[in-house]
Amino acid sequence: MNKEEKIKRTKINYLIQNTPKGFVLLSSWLASEGYPYELQQRYRESGWLKSIGKGAMIKTGDSLLLSGAIASLQEQSKLNIHFGGRSALGLTGAAHYLQINSGKIEETLFIENKSLLPTWFVNNQWDRNMKIYTASLFEDDEAGLINYQDRELTMKISNKARAIMECLSLCPQKFSLTEVYEIMEGLITLNPTQIQTLLEQCKSIKVKRLFLFFAERANHPWFEFLNTKIIDLGRGVRSLVKEEGVFVSKYQIVIPKKLIA
Repeated sequence: MNKEEKIKRTKINYLIQNTPKGFVLLSSWLASEGYPYELQQRYRESGWLKSIGKGAMIKTGDSLLLSGAIASLQEQSKLNIHFGGRSALGLTGAAHYLQINSGKIEETLFIENKSLLPTWFVNNQWDRNMKIYTASLFEDDEAGLINYQDRELTMKISNKARAIMECLSLCPQKFSLTEVYEIMEGLITLNPTQIQTLLEQCKSIKVKRLFLFFAERANHPWFEFLNTKIIDLGRGVRSLVKEEGVFVSKYQIVIPKKLIA
């Protein structure tokens, strides 16, 4: 083995040993890390790497992990996509508040408005089903995101406060108000400083009003530490029922009767 071949072997050994299992490797990122396209092709031909679509690879033998794809999009493409809503609540330890439905559970992903997902991500069959929501819920799109370790993979997901607000953003069309309130009842240890920041950053009047109403109704100890006077709750009534509901004057919302009983 000549010197050039030894260098190539050393580089691929380093890549294999220092890349988490399931982590998607993007050609453009590898090139920026000192692995030119010709060398990447050599690695594929030699069986070290496996193509999963244009511009994307995994280590040969790795499974197609959704978390590996998300971690890659965040780190290598700088794409604002993350596990949020119901999924983030489960990952952060609030799973016992979630109703278990029959059938396969869909992971809830949120992506920033106007962001385009690459073809390799859309066309592959990952290890988990998913539902992707396009949104721009906060002034700072990274507000309330935390680091999460999934086996060898590190990625950003929503903290509990952001996750429940993301659930509220889907109410009532795609998420039950009753279920969100049941989840909220269990969130007794939220950090009021984090909540305050998110509420001030939140661009949805509906979400802010519902969050405050649910939190006050659940009588959480952290509610009294919120400064609601500086939170913009907008004007006008927001109705969240198709039929007759109950009007909550303090928050100017019309909600289902069963949430008041």
